Amino acid sequence: MTRATRTAAARPAGAPRPAAAPRPARPAASRPRRRGERSTAASVALHGTLLAASFVALFPVAWLAWISLGPDKTDFLHAGEIAGKVSLSNYTTVLSDTDFLHWVGNSLIVSLGTCLIGVFVSASAAYAVSRMRFPGHRQLMWTFLVTQMFPFAILIVPLYNILAGLDLLDTYWALIAVNLTQAVPYCAWLLKGYFDTIPHEIDEAGRVDGLTPFGTFWRLVLPLARPGMAVAAFYTFLTAWAEFAFASVFLLSSDKYTLPIGLATFVSEHDQQWNLMAATGVLIAIPAAAFFYLVQRHLVTGLTAGAAKS
Repeated sequence: MTRATRTAAARPAGAPRPAAAPRPARPAASRPRRRGERSTAASVALHGTLLAASFVALFPVAWLAWISLGPDKTDFLHAGEIAGKVSLSNYTTVLSDTDFLHWVGNSLIVSLGTCLIGVFVSASAAYAVSRMRFPGHRQLMWTFLVTQMFPFAILIVPLYNILAGLDLLDTYWALIAVNLTQAVPYCAWLLKGYFDTIPHEIDEAGRVDGLTPFGTFWRLVLPLARPGMAVAAFYTFLTAWAEFAFASVFLLSSDKYTLPIGLATFVSEHDQQWNLMAATGVLIAIPAAAFFYLVQRHLVTGLTAGAAKS
């Protein structure tokens, strides 16, 4: 007879079973961590790294905004003294005594033109490569990638000759065209990976309903690709908004200056108006921040959706 049987026989009928002795609690230090759980030291190191990275990213912006509040052009040399003479005079001077608003208009023409044309062209190319099998479809995407391997500085001279031959120098179309050479290859790769995640059954349903391939692309696929389109639009807009090298060469008259070229006019060989340059830099960042706010809810989805396929 086993010990459990002898114990049960010795206990009177109806008597409650004795409670089991509680197990001793395992010390927290010896408790195994669940999968994905970080140790205290790892959490402290991670948060410290994130704080340091945030400081590195935000400090130049905060410094620029602080310098823009100093009324004198040499205040950047003594930034601590700005607290006693904070002024918005730099912003007033930039808005009223310069061609800032005209520069904004020129930049918006170039940036929005690049954004609209670039997103449409890159989305069309990406959809064609994602859905259609035509001769050279793989080579097309590799060609896009190869064009990104060359420094854009070495392209200025050949592009200048091409634009001069087409009589496009000192025009908005010149900047839009050269900005597209930077934006379209990257956006095509981005959107191709995103279109790969959209089920092919949607295209088949469009064909059953009598839609043409372009109709399927325009009416069915593009509405589903809004996160990816938002990322492409943001990238193309910023590419044109902050572009300086091409604009400084291809724009010859002051009435065509964009914001980066106008910003450079505050610093010359004989005069450096750093206070006005700082104020203009802050004003330039406002439209870009506004555009980011409009598309930010789609950015994370658009950047990660095509990560598994390309």
